[in-house]
Amino acid sequence: MRESYMTAGSSASTEILIQKSRFIGFAARAETEQEALDFINSIKEQHRSANHNCSAYMIGEQNSIQKANDDGEPSGTAGVPILEVLKKKDLKDTVIVVTRYFGGIKLGSGGLIRAYGKSASEALAAAGIVERRLHAIIKVTIDYTWLGKVENEIRQSVYPLKEIEYTEGVNVYAYVPVADEQQFIDWIMEMTNGQSSIKSVKKEYLEFPVF
Repeated sequence: MRESYMTAGSSASTEILIQKSRFIGFAARAETEQEALDFINSIKEQHRSANHNCSAYMIGEQNSIQKANDDGEPSGTAGVPILEVLKKKDLKDTVIVVTRYFGGIKLGSGGLIRAYGKSASEALAAAGIVERRLHAIIKVTIDYTWLGKVENEIRQSVYPLKEIEYTEGVNVYAYVPVADEQQFIDWIMEMTNGQSSIKSVKKEYLEFPVF
Protein backbone atom coordinates (compact mmCIF):
# COMPACT_ATOMS: atom_id res chain seq x y z
CA MET A 1 0.00 0.00 0.00
CA ARG A 2 1.13 3.53 -0.75
CA GLU A 3 2.44 5.37 2.32
CA SER A 4 0.89 8.63 1.10
CA TYR A 5 -0.57 10.18 -2.01
CA MET A 6 -2.76 13.09 -3.09
CA THR A 7 -6.18 12.81 -4.66
CA ALA A 8 -9.50 14.63 -5.05
CA GLY A 9 -11.15 15.34 -1.73
CA SER A 10 -14.72 14.99 -2.99
CA SER A 11 -16.87 15.23 -6.11
CA ALA A 12 -17.60 18.75 -7.32
CA SER A 13 -18.45 20.79 -10.39
CA THR A 14 -17.94 24.34 -11.59
CA GLU A 15 -19.02 26.32 -14.65
CA ILE A 16 -17.30 29.06 -16.61
CA LEU A 17 -18.35 31.01 -19.72
CA ILE A 18 -15.73 31.69 -22.39
CA GLN A 19 -16.69 33.42 -25.65
CA LYS A 20 -20.31 32.31 -25.17
CA SER A 21 -19.33 28.64 -24.73
CA ARG A 22 -20.25 26.99 -21.42
CA PHE A 23 -17.53 24.84 -19.88
CA ILE A 24 -18.72 22.70 -16.97
CA GLY A 25 -15.96 20.92 -15.07
CA PHE A 26 -16.54 17.83 -12.95
CA ALA A 27 -13.90 16.29 -10.66
CA ALA A 28 -14.10 13.13 -8.58
CA ARG A 29 -12.07 10.37 -6.98
CA ALA A 30 -11.87 7.06 -8.85
CA GLU A 31 -9.82 4.22 -7.40
CA THR A 32 -10.19 1.95 -10.45
CA GLU A 33 -10.41 2.56 -14.18
CA GLN A 34 -13.95 1.21 -14.16
CA GLU A 35 -14.96 3.79 -11.55
CA ALA A 36 -13.47 6.52 -13.76
CA LEU A 37 -15.32 5.24 -16.84
CA ASP A 38 -18.58 4.99 -14.91
CA PHE A 39 -18.19 8.60 -13.75
CA ILE A 40 -17.45 9.79 -17.30
CA ASN A 41 -20.45 7.91 -18.67
CA SER A 42 -22.72 9.35 -15.98
CA ILE A 43 -21.72 12.89 -17.00
CA LYS A 44 -22.26 12.05 -20.66
CA GLU A 45 -25.72 10.76 -19.80
CA GLN A 46 -26.56 13.95 -17.90
CA HIS A 47 -25.28 16.14 -20.72
CA ARG A 48 -26.29 14.23 -23.82
CA SER A 49 -27.09 17.49 -25.63
CA ALA A 50 -23.60 18.95 -25.02
CA ASN A 51 -21.24 19.31 -27.97
CA HIS A 52 -18.34 17.65 -26.14
CA ASN A 53 -17.71 15.73 -22.91
CA CYS A 54 -13.91 15.64 -22.72
CA SER A 55 -12.11 13.75 -19.97
CA ALA A 56 -8.91 12.51 -18.40
CA TYR A 57 -7.95 10.35 -15.45
CA MET A 58 -4.91 8.95 -13.64
CA ILE A 59 -5.22 5.67 -11.75
CA GLY A 60 -2.78 3.49 -9.85
CA GLU A 61 0.12 3.66 -7.44
CA GLN A 62 2.58 4.64 -10.17
CA ASN A 63 -0.05 6.43 -12.27
CA SER A 64 0.06 3.32 -14.46
CA ILE A 65 -3.26 4.18 -16.11
CA GLN A 66 -3.41 7.59 -17.78
CA LYS A 67 -6.11 8.34 -20.33
CA ALA A 68 -7.26 11.49 -22.11
CA ASN A 69 -10.22 11.87 -24.48
CA ASP A 70 -10.89 14.90 -26.72
CA ASP A 71 -14.43 13.71 -27.56
CA GLY A 72 -14.51 15.42 -30.93
CA GLU A 73 -12.44 18.51 -30.15
CA PRO A 74 -9.27 18.97 -32.24
CA SER A 75 -6.63 16.43 -31.21
CA GLY A 76 -4.69 17.45 -28.11
CA THR A 77 -6.81 20.52 -27.29
CA ALA A 78 -9.08 19.09 -24.57
CA GLY A 79 -8.22 15.74 -22.98
CA VAL A 80 -4.48 16.41 -22.83
CA PRO A 81 -4.82 19.82 -21.09
CA ILE A 82 -7.11 18.17 -18.54
CA LEU A 83 -4.60 15.38 -17.99
CA GLU A 84 -1.80 17.92 -17.60
CA VAL A 85 -3.70 19.51 -14.70
CA LEU A 86 -3.72 16.12 -12.94
CA LYS A 87 -0.03 15.58 -13.67
CA LYS A 88 0.99 19.04 -12.50
CA LYS A 89 -0.71 18.49 -9.15
CA ASP A 90 0.54 14.87 -8.98
CA LEU A 91 -2.93 13.52 -8.27
CA LYS A 92 -3.68 9.82 -8.20
CA ASP A 93 -7.01 8.02 -8.54
CA THR A 94 -8.71 11.13 -9.91
CA VAL A 95 -10.99 11.74 -12.90
CA ILE A 96 -12.08 15.00 -14.53
CA VAL A 97 -14.73 15.62 -17.17
CA VAL A 98 -15.20 18.98 -18.89
CA THR A 99 -18.49 19.40 -20.72
CA ARG A 100 -18.73 22.05 -23.43
CA TYR A 101 -21.82 23.66 -24.86
CA PHE A 102 -20.62 25.48 -27.97
CA GLY A 103 -21.56 29.16 -28.05
CA GLY A 104 -20.93 29.81 -31.73
CA ILE A 105 -17.47 31.39 -31.49
CA LYS A 106 -14.44 29.27 -32.33
CA LEU A 107 -11.62 29.54 -29.81
CA GLY A 108 -8.73 28.12 -31.83
CA SER A 109 -6.32 25.51 -30.53
CA GLY A 110 -4.67 27.79 -27.99
CA GLY A 111 -8.01 29.06 -26.71
CA LEU A 112 -9.34 25.53 -26.30
CA ILE A 113 -6.26 24.36 -24.43
CA ARG A 114 -6.55 27.29 -22.00
CA ALA A 115 -10.30 26.86 -21.58
CA TYR A 116 -10.19 23.14 -20.83
CA GLY A 117 -7.20 23.55 -18.54
CA LYS A 118 -8.90 26.35 -16.62
CA SER A 119 -12.15 24.44 -16.28
CA ALA A 120 -10.32 21.35 -15.00
CA SER A 121 -8.35 23.42 -12.47
CA GLU A 122 -11.47 25.12 -11.15
CA ALA A 123 -13.31 21.81 -10.78
CA LEU A 124 -10.40 20.45 -8.75
CA ALA A 125 -10.32 23.56 -6.60
CA ALA A 126 -14.01 23.04 -5.83
CA ALA A 127 -13.48 19.35 -5.01
CA GLY A 128 -10.43 20.11 -2.88
CA ILE A 129 -7.25 18.10 -2.72
CA VAL A 130 -6.37 15.81 0.17
CA GLU A 131 -3.27 13.88 1.11
CA ARG A 132 -4.08 10.32 2.14
CA ARG A 133 -1.52 9.02 4.63
CA LEU A 134 -1.33 5.36 5.59
CA HIS A 135 -1.73 4.75 9.32
CA ALA A 136 -1.62 1.61 11.41
CA ILE A 137 -4.39 1.15 13.94
CA ILE A 138 -2.53 0.17 17.10
CA LYS A 139 -4.37 -1.61 19.90
CA VAL A 140 -2.98 -0.97 23.36
CA THR A 141 -4.34 -3.29 26.05
CA ILE A 142 -3.83 -2.09 29.62
CA ASP A 143 -5.17 -2.45 33.13
CA TYR A 144 -7.75 0.15 34.22
CA THR A 145 -5.18 1.72 36.53
CA TRP A 146 -3.25 2.93 33.47
CA LEU A 147 -6.23 4.30 31.55
CA GLY A 148 -6.12 7.90 32.76
CA LYS A 149 -2.43 8.35 32.01
CA VAL A 150 -2.42 6.53 28.65
CA GLU A 151 -5.57 8.22 27.36
CA ASN A 152 -4.37 11.66 28.43
CA GLU A 153 -0.91 11.20 26.88
CA ILE A 154 -2.31 9.94 23.57
CA ARG A 155 -4.86 12.75 23.37
CA GLN A 156 -2.05 15.28 23.81
CA SER A 157 0.18 13.56 21.27
CA VAL A 158 0.28 13.68 17.47
CA TYR A 159 -1.41 10.26 17.31
CA PRO A 160 -5.19 10.49 16.82
CA LEU A 161 -7.19 8.46 19.34
CA LYS A 162 -9.63 6.17 17.50
CA GLU A 163 -11.64 4.62 20.31
CA ILE A 164 -11.54 3.08 23.78
CA GLU A 165 -12.99 -0.37 24.37
CA TYR A 166 -13.89 -1.41 27.91
CA THR A 167 -13.62 -5.14 28.64
CA GLU A 168 -11.88 -7.02 31.45
CA GLY A 169 -9.02 -4.68 30.70
CA VAL A 170 -9.04 -1.60 28.49
CA ASN A 171 -8.25 -1.53 24.78
CA VAL A 172 -7.10 1.86 23.52
CA TYR A 173 -6.90 2.25 19.75
CA ALA A 174 -4.76 4.93 18.11
CA TYR A 175 -3.84 5.89 14.55
CA VAL A 176 -0.09 5.79 14.02
CA PRO A 177 1.78 6.64 10.78
CA VAL A 178 3.29 3.42 9.48
CA ALA A 179 6.79 4.88 9.70
CA ASP A 180 6.28 5.62 13.42
CA GLU A 181 4.97 2.25 14.62
CA GLN A 182 8.07 1.17 16.54
CA GLN A 183 8.50 4.64 18.00
CA PHE A 184 4.90 4.55 19.26
CA ILE A 185 5.31 1.07 20.72
CA ASP A 186 8.48 2.06 22.55
CA TRP A 187 6.76 5.18 23.89
CA ILE A 188 3.78 3.23 25.25
CA MET A 189 5.96 0.52 26.77
CA GLU A 190 8.06 3.11 28.57
CA MET A 191 4.96 5.00 29.71
CA THR A 192 3.39 1.88 31.22
CA ASN A 193 6.60 0.36 32.56
CA GLY A 194 6.09 -2.53 30.17
CA GLN A 195 2.66 -3.30 31.62
CA SER A 196 0.79 -3.21 28.32
CA SER A 197 0.10 -5.41 25.34
CA ILE A 198 0.47 -3.71 21.95
CA LYS A 199 -0.73 -5.01 18.61
CA SER A 200 -1.07 -3.56 15.10
CA VAL A 201 -4.63 -4.41 14.09
CA LYS A 202 -4.90 -3.15 10.50
CA LYS A 203 -4.00 -0.23 8.26
CA GLU A 204 -6.19 2.62 7.07
CA TYR A 205 -5.72 5.92 5.26
CA LEU A 206 -6.42 9.18 7.02
CA GLU A 207 -7.08 12.26 4.91
CA PHE A 208 -5.51 15.68 5.41
CA PRO A 209 -6.66 18.70 3.36
CA VAL A 210 -4.00 20.19 1.09
CA PHE A 211 -6.24 23.09 0.06
